[in-house]
Amino acid sequence: MTDSTISPLRLRMIEDMTIRKFAPKTQQGYIRAVRNFSAFLGVSPDGASLEDVRRYQLHLVTSGTSATVINHSLTALRFLFTVTLRRPAVVADLAFVREPRKLPVVLGPEEVARLLDAAPGLKYKAALSVAYGAGLRASEVVSLKIADIDSTRMVIRVEQGKGRKDRYVMLSPPLLDLLRAWWREAQPQGWLFPGQNRDCQIFCV
Repeated sequence: MTDSTISPLRLRMIEDMTIRKFAPKTQQGYIRAVRNFSAFLGVSPDGASLEDVRRYQLHLVTSGTSATVINHSLTALRFLFTVTLRRPAVVADLAFVREPRKLPVVLGPEEVARLLDAAPGLKYKAALSVAYGAGLRASEVVSLKIADIDSTRMVIRVEQGKGRKDRYVMLSPPLLDLLRAWWREAQPQGWLFPGQNRDCQIFCV
């Protein structure tokens, strides 16, 4: 899609999000939410009123939309009207939905051990162990480089992780031993867990 096929309003919103360095997935989600709102109205959202937004909220709730999707949609609309359209009064009374908190399912030590032992090879066992032992997300694990493992200070450097921030996490001796075993077996040079093409990450070929 070229700029000529994008409406001026959408282009302006994309520019506003780009200026604020929103992640690509966030931008896509916001654009999708605004597009759904526009489809509900049947016209461009730039002329929407407070009552239009209220009707859309009611529509989302009564149609069984999840609290997560509702809140995401309202956040996108708040950005559209507050930043791009400079009409904050339209979204001044947005009512976000409280999401019920549920306790996560926690695996016991024996269950974790069985899960790691079922990994197809040392690379995947090491990657899963890093995720579990250091509390890293999958995207953070696949982005690890050899230089991120600091055996002197016993920490792992995570670059641009959650919230696009750098941080350090603790590296336990058993996990270090496992990573050393993986390094001795594969001799990775750049990425800690390379894909079939050693120049890219584990999920690429």
